Amino acid sequence: MLKETLINATEAGAKVMQHYFNSKSLLISNKEGINNLVTEADHASEKAIIDTIKEQFPDHFILSEEAGEIKMDNEYKWIIDPIDGTVNYAHGIPICCVSIGLEHNGIMIMGAVLNPFIKEYYFAEKGKGATLNGEPIHVSMESDVMKSCLVTGFPYTYINNPNGPLEAFSRFIRAGVPVRRLGSAAMDLCWVAAGRFDGFYEHKLQAWDSAAGFLIVEEAGGKVTDFEGKPYSPYQPHIAATNGKIHDDLLKWVNDKA
Repeated sequence: MLKETLINATEAGAKVMQHYFNSKSLLISNKEGINNLVTEADHASEKAIIDTIKEQFPDHFILSEEAGEIKMDNEYKWIIDPIDGTVNYAHGIPICCVSIGLEHNGIMIMGAVLNPFIKEYYFAEKGKGATLNGEPIHVSMESDVMKSCLVTGFPYTYINNPNGPLEAFSRFIRAGVPVRRLGSAAMDLCWVAAGRFDGFYEHKLQAWDSAAGFLIVEEAGGKVTDFEGKPYSPYQPHIAATNGKIHDDLLKWVNDKA
């Protein structure tokens, strides 16, 4: 029932995304930081997802981007991003998705990411591999970070430190390494898992941005850590996700130690 509910919840959120997409009357407001948008579709998608989960598991813990924490004394936690890539969505750009991770006793056991506009459904279950539309996927085989195609993102509230996201981005670009910025961390991670990107790094994510995607990368044979190379937790801000072969070198570049 857990897997079935996860799939049903993801599809419920995606249907709401499709309903509101490119609507000229879509209500849009702003959260903390410039252009950190939230739309009525985010709230409607979130409601559809949470209602689907609670119908089967009313006592499960829920952490969602817009609703925050719905605390329950339970070993299962659903981590929800009802629309990852809201700015893209609000502008009619189809690089956005529903992302849901399921955690059991602090360990991510399932993740699902669905982009209904390009019809890509990513799913992973711990120890059982990752799939795209039901077919197994695997990370790339590139072993040279200088020949890699990377992807990153930039936080809405800029972290004012001496080695922030712009500095890392500049190092790669000046060296001629292609780095893309798509605007959806969940899609970034899934495209690493599918072998389209060789690596992804970002300086400031929330748990709902990466909960599903990082498990999908790991189950596709990739490696995910924080910037120090320690095991990844979605409850800290830094993430590096790669095919594993370029991981150590990518961390050196990000940390300005290359």
